[in-house]
Amino acid sequence: QVQLLESGGGSVQTGGSLTLSCAASGIVSDINVISWYRQVPGKERGLVAAITRVTGRTTYADSVKGRFTISRDNTKNTVYLQMNSLKPEDSAVYYCKGSFEENEYWGQGTQVTVSS
Repeated sequence: QVQLLESGGGSVQTGGSLTLSCAASGIVSDINVISWYRQVPGKERGLVAAITRVTGRTTYADSVKGRFTISRDNTKNTVYLQMNSLKPEDSAVYYCKGSFEENEYWGQGTQVTVSS
């Protein structure tokens, strides 16, 4: 079993920055990809960025390329999402997901609000 805990959300103005953290505990070796998703009311949860735990290979949604950076610190079992040049449309609840084959683990989410 794996537990994921997000932190770092908050409110910023357009153009500001935030760094989200996703701390994993439990049987961390049960996951090989950590992803960040976001969701606004009435819409489906969408992928923002992902990173593989071992190799560090990254994937980004087109809407955040060049502005967001996903990274990992395996010594702390933590994945980060550095968000720069934030826009109002980045406002959402951000969720961390750990996955390996058919297994998925989700965090509780953290709210990000970007005001214009």
